[in-house]
Amino acid sequence: MDKQYRVKKLDKPVDWMVEVPGSKSMTNRALLMAALSDGEVKLDGVLFSDDSRHFLESLVSLGFTVDINEQKKKVTVLGCGGDISKKQAVINVGSAGTAARFLTAMLGFSDGEYTIEASEQMKKRPMEELFSLLMGVGAKITYLEKEGHLPVQICGRRNQKADRDHVTAENEDIVLQNHDTDQSQADTKQDAYNDQLQAEQKPLRLDLDISKSTQFLSALLLISPMVQQGLDIHITSKKTDGSYIRITRKMLADAGVEVKYDGKNYCVEPKAIYQKKHYQIEPDVSAACYFYAAAAITGGRALVKHVHPDNSQGDMKFLDVLTQMGCTVTEKTDGIEVTGPAEGQLKGIDIDMNDFSDQALTLAAIAPFCNSDVHITHIGHIRGQECDRLHAMSEELTKRGIICTEEPDAITIKPGTPAPGIISTYEDHRVAMSFALLGLKVDGIVIDNPSCCRKTFENYFELLDMLSGKNR
Repeated sequence: MDKQYRVKKLDKPVDWMVEVPGSKSMTNRALLMAALSDGEVKLDGVLFSDDSRHFLESLVSLGFTVDINEQKKKVTVLGCGGDISKKQAVINVGSAGTAARFLTAMLGFSDGEYTIEASEQMKKRPMEELFSLLMGVGAKITYLEKEGHLPVQICGRRNQKADRDHVTAENEDIVLQNHDTDQSQADTKQDAYNDQLQAEQKPLRLDLDISKSTQFLSALLLISPMVQQGLDIHITSKKTDGSYIRITRKMLADAGVEVKYDGKNYCVEPKAIYQKKHYQIEPDVSAACYFYAAAAITGGRALVKHVHPDNSQGDMKFLDVLTQMGCTVTEKTDGIEVTGPAEGQLKGIDIDMNDFSDQALTLAAIAPFCNSDVHITHIGHIRGQECDRLHAMSEELTKRGIICTEEPDAITIKPGTPAPGIISTYEDHRVAMSFALLGLKVDGIVIDNPSCCRKTFENYFELLDMLSGKNR
């Protein structure tokens, strides 16, 4: 792909029917669940992107048997039942946050020793809460560069536990053989050993802060079959739930693993086992929203195939936002269709996007074309994603002459006509895809480094070429 992409300004409302890739979030969750299942698991509708390929390559590096058919969007994984065959390996998670968090949790509860490498972008993203939790339950983590961040070497909890049990057994033998040992010391050792055995018969209690990333919680829930005593996760942060956590819980329930949630605690019963042998991955609603937004700003219509109201992804809420802004949302046989208001005259909105923040950039990109201010709140956590997304939207719109007010946790965007120019993408796929929407209404919008979309939607700009009638 070229180093820059010039968006073609449209001379009429869009009239598009689109098929988008599978969900990245569901693909990588299904891959981990398949890996921890006992036996062969088939996945259909798989997303093939940089993120999912890093996940697949990591599974192969760990010794899993994986059959991949990209053309048919199929993957078959031979699950290990929680026992990773290779006890030593090096994996590289690239820039994939899901791969980084999910695989780190799995390896932290394993009985092997592993090195986890990552891209420069992923090295900057938060991991400390997950590392601290894993070390608290017995995993050993050695930081190879910056403390609290990837890359790391990780020695799994079960490996460490085996060492402790071995030492305990040796100490007990010494106590029995050494008649000169003080009886009180022997009793103390026995009491400690008994306490340890008793603790391991109760659900493992974990305290977790998810204010920086809900992926920490999803990771622990997904590896719950590795914790035969069960899990009791207490959330210490103000934020206790989220749309991606609900995706995780639904997928676990479909696979026979129930997660109980009381508003503050997540509990998984002992001896959880994945029972599902086939997953159908939903289309990526995050990707669908770019095409729905194109219909909104042009006064046209866009139908995305296979998106339906029962899709479990949190970004379905963006359809409600578009409705409030004046669009019409209709379910058709093939999928959901969005029709924009006449002349693309959208209404401004004040909206809390904490629970579907991937679409904050999409809303920011169409905000200049509204008839009043757009105020997006509770999105401070997106500063720690692939880039500081909150600052990126403010910076790029300001460069295009749009007045923005950036706050620590929110942004206000005023109506205006964006000036032509180059959009910096910060190696962030969502910045690139979202801000391409500006170019559908304004001539001269150029996207720098469009290839960053390979992370989740590698043919996005080729598809945009075809839909807009652009000749390359």
